[in-house]
Amino acid sequence: MIKYIIIDDEHIAHNIIKGYCDILPNMQLMTHCYDAIEALEYLGKNKVDLIFLDLNMPKLKGFEFLKTLSSPPKVIVTTAYSEFALEGYELSVTDYLLKPFSFERFLKAVNKVIGSSVTTKQSSSEENETTASQIFLRQNKSYIQVDINSILYIEASGNYTKVVTTDDTITIREKISDMIESLPESGFLQVHKSFAIATTHIKSVEGNRIFIGDNIVPIGKLYKTNIIQLLK
Repeated sequence: MIKYIIIDDEHIAHNIIKGYCDILPNMQLMTHCYDAIEALEYLGKNKVDLIFLDLNMPKLKGFEFLKTLSSPPKVIVTTAYSEFALEGYELSVTDYLLKPFSFERFLKAVNKVIGSSVTTKQSSSEENETTASQIFLRQNKSYIQVDINSILYIEASGNYTKVVTTDDTITIREKISDMIESLPESGFLQVHKSFAIATTHIKSVEGNRIFIGDNIVPIGKLYKTNIIQLLK
């Protein structure tokens, strides 16, 4: 469950963001904040995983507020001002959404958050770091949450991409290049213009073929270097 708050001085922005989050599973709104001072008071007593942050607010601007946090959670900036994007990335903002933004663009931003590392408490007294390894995939009119660790490989199929997991095959209307960008760079490798694989699921590499589970993925001539680097 991703616990989030919205910090924005416009009620309509709260309605849009909450409406988008309500479409997705495992998103829990903790509170609405209409200025940064209100948010500071809430965060002083509560922990959240994600902040949707507007920049142009009264009393304290968005980035000024962010600089006051010693250990900020993940932040997705939502603003009408593109000129502040560079400063946002310097502050390790996860994504920068320009108003008005579509649900598809919003979904990409959320996927960046849930694909990142989050500290969670284990059943023992010690605290360990685990990876929140889920991603939302749109198939037709539904949004499916998929464990990234279950993905075997992805395959381009015309205007679509097939995501083959240990349990299912999900077909999404998205270019394979965009899908690769939304996956952790360290865990996936493009081996063909139409295929990218999860390296942890490789059984063997034989000639120009990769065996993954019960599947065989071809190695393209232009991508052999990627395999050679992997096998070193």
